[in-house]
Amino acid sequence: MDYTCQGKILERSDKEEIFDAIDELKVGMEVSNEAEAYNLCNTYAFRKGFSIRKGNIRRDAQNNVRQRDYFCSKEGFQSDEDLCEVKKVRRLDTRTGCKALIRFTVDNGIWKISHINLDHNHEFAKPEERQFLRSGRHIPRVRAGILGPKVDESTRPTKSYSYLGKKFGNAENVGSTNQDCLNYLQRNKEEMLEGGDGQSLINYFKHKQMEDPSFFYTVQVDQFNRITNYFWRDGRSKLDYDCFGDVVCFDTTFRTKKYNLICAPFVGVNHHCKNVLFGCAFVSDESTDSFIWLFETFLESMGYKQPKTIFTDVGNAMANAIAVMLRETRHRLCIWHISKNATQYIGSHYSNHEFKEHFNKCFHDCLTEAEFESTWNDLIRKFNLESNSWLQELYSLREKWCPAFSLDTFTANIRSSNRGESITSTFHQISTKTMDLIGLVQHYEKKTKVVRSAELEEDFRCKNGMPHLRANSGIFKHAASEYTIKMYSFFENELMSIFGVRMIEVGNDGNQYIYEAIEEGHPRVYIIEYNSATSMVSCSCKLFESIGLLCRHALKVLDLKNFTSIPTRYIVKRWTKGAKKRIVESSHLYESSYKMGKSAQSLRLSELMHEGNNVFSIGSLCDSGTRIVKQKLVEAMKLLESDEETTSTQGNLNKVDDQFVRDVLLDN
Repeated sequence: MDYTCQGKILERSDKEEIFDAIDELKVGMEVSNEAEAYNLCNTYAFRKGFSIRKGNIRRDAQNNVRQRDYFCSKEGFQSDEDLCEVKKVRRLDTRTGCKALIRFTVDNGIWKISHINLDHNHEFAKPEERQFLRSGRHIPRVRAGILGPKVDESTRPTKSYSYLGKKFGNAENVGSTNQDCLNYLQRNKEEMLEGGDGQSLINYFKHKQMEDPSFFYTVQVDQFNRITNYFWRDGRSKLDYDCFGDVVCFDTTFRTKKYNLICAPFVGVNHHCKNVLFGCAFVSDESTDSFIWLFETFLESMGYKQPKTIFTDVGNAMANAIAVMLRETRHRLCIWHISKNATQYIGSHYSNHEFKEHFNKCFHDCLTEAEFESTWNDLIRKFNLESNSWLQELYSLREKWCPAFSLDTFTANIRSSNRGESITSTFHQISTKTMDLIGLVQHYEKKTKVVRSAELEEDFRCKNGMPHLRANSGIFKHAASEYTIKMYSFFENELMSIFGVRMIEVGNDGNQYIYEAIEEGHPRVYIIEYNSATSMVSCSCKLFESIGLLCRHALKVLDLKNFTSIPTRYIVKRWTKGAKKRIVESSHLYESSYKMGKSAQSLRLSELMHEGNNVFSIGSLCDSGTRIVKQKLVEAMKLLESDEETTSTQGNLNKVDDQFVRDVLLDN
């Protein structure tokens, strides 16, 4: 169909360019359909600096559209909401009661502007702000046509966005944000997936599930039934998460060279202070909805056990999803990612040794909020960085990266900069190799085998050797017998450092002692409290709360009180040689927000899997061991079949399944 615009007939190829050129709307302008009407209004609104939304619609007796209004997005006022209602995201109130509208009347299929009110009661967006207008955040066909030929296996979204900025003069004229451009490219890539590639991956997952009954996978599809997101983990990952899932690093910096999908591994730290892999995902975009789906899926695969802490890169969509799905989890920002970004945004300063020393102090050495504020302000003033937008944003997020705001948050030392570098060294090849989806999964599996082989080697070393003790005394021996070799080295360093700690008693009420301690060469004063009745000790440095090892200041007190072993409560099992033996879930998980029989069953299943894994591993070493395990399994099955509670529960489940089948047959 053709356009009529002020008496001029327009060809289809000219329509969107004409829309971009329209400065004013007038009564009598005509378009061919509703989509063109919306695009005309939206393009005009974007050029002026406001956003629109669809308003009233009137239809005739045959349900044909006779009239359609388009409002300013600030029309009306937000209705009072129920504050008790749980919402995933509470949006800002942006309504001002604006009366501006554009009305189309439809006659014989022609949409004609019949009424216009262009009086707004609010300011328009500035040119540099228009890219954030909600209705303007789209990729029009004109821009998509420019992007389309640019999309291939090597296309980087940031380069495509820069290309659009050059094409339209600057970034503000693009009409969408960098993230919108990225999401468009992801959707376009998804459409380019070979028809059998996604299905082949699902078939591969099914095959893995036959080999490993505990293998978990799930996919998400869009409204066109196209697969957009994948997540998978094997049975061993579930066992590892039960042991070491208190801290998780979620990384989205890796992209597949083919399809440009985001490869997002879930990584933790094991008892040897090495990486452990909990699962992986391919995600098509970095939207809040995608992350919500992924975190919900991850929790489901792990029996709904939430980590204590999760480390990520900076990102609003990810932060929103974490706030929705991981409410019991502390969200922290990875120091390695921040350091990497610093080289990009403050590179000239970051190479300055004096600046880097001040900058790093904010990340590692500030133990109070006042100390951080003073250090940060000195940094900004000394190097004249008051107008640096990246540092301003970083400061606004300080509670997620500065230790002064989270000393009591358990991090398992994952916040150290070399942790992110270690993860990158494991997955960087995903971004450089052109592989299909199955190839990428197999690449992940190979890396998983390498990681687990390293853990197995460390387990072997711990079982077959003891670290050389600096002193042949009780507390050294106790620590060496409990901790893995790596963690013993950390503990020994703290224990040896007590000789540099100077301490005085400043309070004593009989059982409760208070000490002040300083380290030689350092002015900071630490406060240590010790209860002689309970043997409880705590220090203001909060090393035990954040890492799970007693600090040198607390150990100084224990040495003063003639302790020859570490109090049991201060030996965190995740750091011991027996970290993966006889794992039993804490009872509070049964009382979590997921109070369902299936959740309780998954926790019991997890416990049995841990016990069974040790038995099966030892039994498989030889034929005799295999025969013993198989014989005992047969005996166990007979005991289960004769157990009244087990058979009753199984019967009830069968009844539920039968009823479900009958309901489905009736519905059909």
